[in-house]
Amino acid sequence: MCGIVAYIGAKKAYPVLITGLQRLEYRGYDSAGIALQNGHLNVYKKKGKVADLVEFTRDKDISGHIGMGHTRWATHGKPDDINAHPHRSGDGRLVLIHNGIIENYAVLKSALLKHGHTFTSETDTEVLVHLIEEVQRRENLPLEEAVRQALTRVHGAYAIVVMDREDPGKLVAARKSSPLVIGIGKSEYLIASDATPIVEHTKNVVYLNDEEVATITMADGLVVKTLRNEVMTPTAHEIELEIEQLEKGGYDYFMLKEIFEQPTTIAECMRGRLNADEGWVRLGGMVEYQKRMINAQRMIILGCGTSWHAGMIAEYLFEELARLPVEVEYASEFRYRDPVVRDHDVVLAISQSGETADTFAALELAKARGALTYGIVNVVGSSIARLTHSGSYIHVGPEIGVASTKAFTGQVTMLTMMALLLGYERGFLPKSQYQKLVQELALIPGKVERLLETCHEQVKYIAGEFKDAENALYLGRGYNFPVALEGALKLKEISYIHAEGYPAAEMKHGPIALIDENMPVFVIATNRGAYDKIVSNIQEVKARKGVVTAVVNEGDETIKKLADYTIEIPETEDCFSPLLSVIPLQLLAYHIAVLRGCDVDQPRNLAKSVTVE
Repeated sequence: MCGIVAYIGAKKAYPVLITGLQRLEYRGYDSAGIALQNGHLNVYKKKGKVADLVEFTRDKDISGHIGMGHTRWATHGKPDDINAHPHRSGDGRLVLIHNGIIENYAVLKSALLKHGHTFTSETDTEVLVHLIEEVQRRENLPLEEAVRQALTRVHGAYAIVVMDREDPGKLVAARKSSPLVIGIGKSEYLIASDATPIVEHTKNVVYLNDEEVATITMADGLVVKTLRNEVMTPTAHEIELEIEQLEKGGYDYFMLKEIFEQPTTIAECMRGRLNADEGWVRLGGMVEYQKRMINAQRMIILGCGTSWHAGMIAEYLFEELARLPVEVEYASEFRYRDPVVRDHDVVLAISQSGETADTFAALELAKARGALTYGIVNVVGSSIARLTHSGSYIHVGPEIGVASTKAFTGQVTMLTMMALLLGYERGFLPKSQYQKLVQELALIPGKVERLLETCHEQVKYIAGEFKDAENALYLGRGYNFPVALEGALKLKEISYIHAEGYPAAEMKHGPIALIDENMPVFVIATNRGAYDKIVSNIQEVKARKGVVTAVVNEGDETIKKLADYTIEIPETEDCFSPLLSVIPLQLLAYHIAVLRGCDVDQPRNLAKSVTVE
């Protein structure tokens, strides 16, 4: 949720930290702060965005070659200057930044108060830095040992970086259930929540594992120990991220850029995995466990938000194409009950970041009960990627906009390929049908590109008609019911218009009471099998003065006569239609948000990576 960056090296730290915070701002933008070590500790923090911090530090001492920065998504305590990170210890000797939640902070705080500590903020983070101070003072320990011992008393999730005024030239970092990456450059080291602040300095990184503490000095380099004081040998990895991927590329917002990247990102997801000429799909992540997946009796799909919607589409795909029973679960609900999980189940987790706390915890539960776990993630080296038995990366590149677009279509593309492969291997897809579907799937990137060219201006006009709406209803059937949910979510996330997605047939069981001339209704009407039913649903809306925008297949004349607005998408198989029908809904949400003056990339109260419960 929060963004962490730290630097030690030959360069001036301040520019590195500020640029890093700007790259991490999608993770949280309630407040921002930095701490710089230059003989003493200078701490500057400000409510608001990184730009507010830059303005605040314009006349401050920003010298130093070692420092840390933080951009906050508030959990404990309201967004203000006091609750912003970094936080100081009571004696002012230590400063700390933190992403996560310390679950037993109240117990720790009570004990520290008895030892004379006083607190200025409402945060759990300040409790943690006071705890490290107490351990260090009582035992006269070096910083890294004080951090290690203090963390043995902590319950919860954390990624932290700590500096000590009396031990200059040293950074100490640790993680548990919250990501932390260490970049190894030439005469410099960087620490960050993800690789985005690191890539312009180095491509060599170490992914810190749970309950590991890293100590970095220029003299001794990187030293990693576990909380049990075991020395670890860190393994360096090369990141594939390019700095150009982190720029807007001429677009006003990252979200619009990412919508228009989808012809490329869908193709990248397929590259090397799908061959249209020969008619096959091959997924390296499935090879070792393919027999177990073929013989599985049930698949459980875990996700949150947009990833859950992708999982719902997968339910239709796996059940229709592979005849495999599927249950789609909110990871947050799955982990807090006592679910039935068996060793012949496959538990598939979907997460763009690969760090979603609820999904990670649900996977741990499933894995402990003997299920085969498989991850569909975007971020290489992420926690879920390392926890699961196997998995597949969607390879859509960094997604900076908080509202997911290209990650959703990447997830659906990957799940579609999995369903085709399992359907064929399980004997439910004849070879001729399998190859025909593979060939049609290969055409989807080109169809998305054509759709973006033909519908963009039309959708922009429709957005102008509905920008002042207070509510909206999205309807779909079959494969496109989850698309209705996703369209409604996009509108809610970035335009703050209340919207709900429903199966079209369920409209008569409640939502129809809301329909009048002020209620825009968006209908995904591309299903061949239920076409007549969808026509009837539209007629029911029109009979109650509802205003209908319909997403239809090219050349549809019937619905065009009924609906107020129609958006045509290229023809494809019903099972692939979500990859096309979602595109105009993404654009619609974007343009309505822009017209309402909303911050599209950083909507209020939301953060990109949900690493706390």
